[in-house]
Amino acid sequence: MRVLIVLPPFIPVQAIENTVKQILNDVEITTSTDFKSRDSEVLVATTFTPVDEQLLKKLPNLRYVQIASTGYDNVDLEVLKKREIILCNIPTANKESVAEHVIAMALAQLKNLFHFHSEILKGNWPFLTNSTELMGKTFGIVGMGAIGRRLAERLLFFGTNTVYYDPVKLSEEDEEVLGVRYHDLNQLISASDIISLHVPLTDTNSKMISAEEFKKMKEGAIFINTARGELVDEKALINASKTRGIRPCIDVYEIEPPDPKSELFTLENAIFSPHIAGVTVESQQRFISETVANVLKYTQGIQPLYRVL
Repeated sequence: MRVLIVLPPFIPVQAIENTVKQILNDVEITTSTDFKSRDSEVLVATTFTPVDEQLLKKLPNLRYVQIASTGYDNVDLEVLKKREIILCNIPTANKESVAEHVIAMALAQLKNLFHFHSEILKGNWPFLTNSTELMGKTFGIVGMGAIGRRLAERLLFFGTNTVYYDPVKLSEEDEEVLGVRYHDLNQLISASDIISLHVPLTDTNSKMISAEEFKKMKEGAIFINTARGELVDEKALINASKTRGIRPCIDVYEIEPPDPKSELFTLENAIFSPHIAGVTVESQQRFISETVANVLKYTQGIQPLYRVL
């Protein structure tokens, strides 16, 4: 069974090729989709490659698409459905990385770390602080997939009051194990000191956090987005930060890389990172191993994990 792997050019292709070709037979690895046609039955791609109609037309024998990522909004689902092509993702490999990144951002805001770092570099020595503790804060998790659950597990050790919203309510047993309580989205937004988004981008939830939602947040609330930039109305976020002291922690942007001259980057109470919350040495190793294992299952006639379509 022929396998085509499309990787972005900044990934160490040779190292991955050395690993993959020890496990899978008949594999082609490329960093470009600028080809006329391939007879591959399996396609492996990251979110950096649009798996759109243009690419899929070049793969007439395609039966299975494996996205080496949690997100798969780069995939044309309608074309896959029409051609009855299987789609799987890897939703668990970066759950630890993202959960830790979210907690790091929250702590940096609560402890005013960037402010103190800046003051020290200026030669100042602040004696007073308005730093606060994570313990006892109401932490709202929007989306309880693999990452949301892992975040909730980590927050158990910090003594937070953790609430969550998800279209599918957890069982009472799972809620008890994770130490979480269900709120509808409006309840969560108004009750939380810290809000973190962990939902996939769909056709129906673009700008799910907009001006109305920011108005319902507590003044000075910490708002964290490591999911997708399109989930948030950026202009509304900027306004809420300036008028209500909302403290943004942003890892994802509607256009990436974002415009460095954007008004977003003038906010003094914000923390930014370059869509890297899920990227650690360990998580990338897990993505590679779990992706290869899933493809191997499919090529051997075994049902692959994490099937989306």
